[in-house]
This record gives sequence, C-alpha cells and structure tokens, in this order.
Amino acid sequence: MIAKHDAEFALSRAMRTGADFAELFVEDVESGTIKLLDSRIEGANRARTRGAGIRVFRGVETAYAYTNDLTAKGLAAAAEAAAAALGTAGEAPRISLVRGVAPNRHPILRLPADVPGKRRAELLRSADAAARALSPEIRQVSAGITDEYQRVLIANTEGLLVQDERAHTRLVCTAVASSETENQYGTESPGAQAGFEFLEGLDVAYLGRKAAKSALTMLHARPCPAGAMPVVIENGFGGVIFHEACGHSLEATSVGLDSSVFCGKLGQKIAADCVNAVDDGTIPNAWGSLNLDDEGTPAQRNVLIENGVLKGYLVDRLGSRRMGMARTGSARRQDYTFAPTSRMTNTFICAGEDDGDEMIATMGDGLYAAKMGGGSVNPVTGEFNFTVAEGYLVRDGKIVEPVRGASLIGKGSEILFHIDRVGKNLARAQGVCGSLSGGVPVDVGQPRIRVSSITVGGRERG
Repeated sequence: MIAKHDAEFALSRAMRTGADFAELFVEDVESGTIKLLDSRIEGANRARTRGAGIRVFRGVETAYAYTNDLTAKGLAAAAEAAAAALGTAGEAPRISLVRGVAPNRHPILRLPADVPGKRRAELLRSADAAARALSPEIRQVSAGITDEYQRVLIANTEGLLVQDERAHTRLVCTAVASSETENQYGTESPGAQAGFEFLEGLDVAYLGRKAAKSALTMLHARPCPAGAMPVVIENGFGGVIFHEACGHSLEATSVGLDSSVFCGKLGQKIAADCVNAVDDGTIPNAWGSLNLDDEGTPAQRNVLIENGVLKGYLVDRLGSRRMGMARTGSARRQDYTFAPTSRMTNTFICAGEDDGDEMIATMGDGLYAAKMGGGSVNPVTGEFNFTVAEGYLVRDGKIVEPVRGASLIGKGSEILFHIDRVGKNLARAQGVCGSLSGGVPVDVGQPRIRVSSITVGGRERG
C-alpha cells in the first residue's frame, strides 16, 4: 500500500515535538451498492477511497491528522500537522519498523466486485417477488446489496507494521404494507464479514417473505397498552437493548472519563445471576469481527459479565492510558478520517438453560417483543427508550394478538437485575453502530430472555 520507509519517515516526523507514541493507519477501500425499488433496479455504483490518518500521544494528550495524499510528501505533511498540535519543533527520532503477519480468521472466497451485476440483481428480484406474493397489501418493496473490501496498513513507533484485509457484504429488504390510512414496515438485513459467498448461501425469498409478514402483522395490530409488565424479548435483534443500554457504558470512551454508570464496578454484581455477556471479535466471518483492531491489536473474546458480575471493559490505547488497563482489541473507526476509539464488535448475552415456551407460559399478562427497532440511550445514566418493531400481547401465559406502537423504557443498570429467564436459542443480528469514531459494523444478540418487569410505553392504558 505504501513503502516501509515512507511509513517510518512519517512516524519520525510525527514524533518531532515530544510525542511519546505515534501511529499510522492507511486504508484502501472499494465499495459498491445495487438497489431495487418497485421491482426495478434503481441504481448501481462502485467507489474507491484511499487515505491515511496519523495520531500522536503525549500521555493522554492526543492529536490526529489525516490526508488522502499517500505519497511520501503527503504522509509527512499530515504527520507534521499532528505533531504541531503538541508543541514546537524538535528532533525527529529514527523509527524502525518490523513487518508482522495478521492472523486470518475470516476468509474471503469471492469479492462482490467480481460478481456480475446481473447475478446480484437476480437476488434482489427474488426477494422482491417473494414479498409481493404474500399479499396485495404489500404495496412497496425495496432491496439492496452493499459490499465493501478494505485493505489496511497499521504502523506505530513501537515497531509494528502489519497489513490486513476485510470484506463486508450485506443484503437489506424492506416491505411496506399499506391500508387506506397508514403504512407499516418490515425489514430483514443479514450481513457478514465475508465475500459474495455469504449472499449465495442466503434464502433471499424467505427473507423477503419474512419482511412482508412482519409489515402485514403490524398493519393489522391494535395499539399496545402501556404500563409496567413482564416482557419476553426474542433473540437476535433483541440484543440491541444490551448493546445500547449496557454495552456503550462498558466502553473506555465512557468509563475512562468517569461518565459511565458502570465506573468503578469491576468485580461487583451488576446483573442477575443468569446473565453472562461477552464481546467477541474473533467469531469467524461474523459481521462485527476483526483480525486486528484499527490500532493493530489482535481481536479477542472479552468477557463482560459472568454470572451477573462485571468482569471487564472494552479498552483502546487511549483508554488503556487513562484507566491503567490492558487493551482488549476494541479500537475501531469508520475510516481514515476518524481517530479510533473503544467500540463493540459482536456483543451478546450468552445462551442460558431456560425453556423459551415456559417463559411465556408462566409470565401471566405481558408483552412478547418479537423484534426490536431503534432507540436512544444516555451512557452516563443508562436510561433508554427502544421501540418494539413487532410485538404481541400475552394474556394468562398465551400469545393472543399483535400490538403496535410499543416501546421499552428503563435503565440498563436496572434491567440487568430484572432478567429472570435466559433461553438457549442464541442468535445475532447485524447493524451499524455510531459513536465518536463514526459508524462501524457490529453484531447484537441474545437468546430469548424474560424481564420480570419493565415500563412499556404504548397508546392505550393497560
């Protein structure tokens, strides 16, 4: 990507004003999209971006500069800009880099860029046709495939010089069910850290029907009653609550600044005994997985909660300096224009031993959240509000009817203690998480769980 001596020279220039550490991140990315709307291909494009970012440290002071000029002169200029933020000119030390080899847990068999557009269009049309065939109330279907192939080079003044490659491929299908007065949506969006072989292994017609069925169910659902009640949350996207309400509060971005509800609680009870949770960036070909994080640290499996006890945080290099803790392979960024921060990869509540049917049969009256939507959270307090994309009322331990307009409201630190059942059917779902270092691919997940009591926001009184 760039010559070794150019990386060494740039790092040397970055250190000239008294930095105690400098790092270089170079990337070359080819990305593509193809979109279908109303049974017609609306557009297809491919793009390529290249650039580099240079970060310098002095203690916990940092400065970052980036450039899309990957010549020796361009890299040196970015290094000079980062160095200038720390102080005045001084002597540039000599830097010597040693090439390393990144492990490869995520093989890429076929790059989407090498697949004819006709084949990708066939997949989208299959999802579209299956969704529309379900009912005439399905008035619109959109589908798309996105792919990205990223090559990175990471070097730093500890002598690290390593390269890696990553591929992300995803299909998104959204169906819209309409009546005379309203629209309801259903979406399926699987993805992987893999090539086009991932899409070839999908049953895209099934995904189209599933999206349409969700939209139709919610179109005919009545408004959800409000109030405190037990809630069973299904696997897969149900894990978005743990990701948002708890996961972000375990990142060094918050913990290192004493702005997390979980600060100073290592070794303490923060959840019910049945709760175990991890962040695992090593799962082969998972959407949020990595060989190396964006600081060059190997990805790893990090235990966050064990039998309800807080066991660890997610720590990047800056967080390590602030907190005095080891790095956890959690430094991530959207692209070279962002400095990395501590971020989640594949974060989920682990499978338990409870029976999924028993959870509902013994809950009395409550809500079954089959699919979660978006929401918001305050990492300082852990307070959250999440929509239920597909929900059903439970009466006397039986699922009786679909409801819409539900939301789950609470605090992450409280909901963890209210989980009283954890099922066996662990599943993960794919998303893009936004934070200080931009949007990065992540998996959220859990088995079916039951929360003994949580506030449900709705349109009717329970």
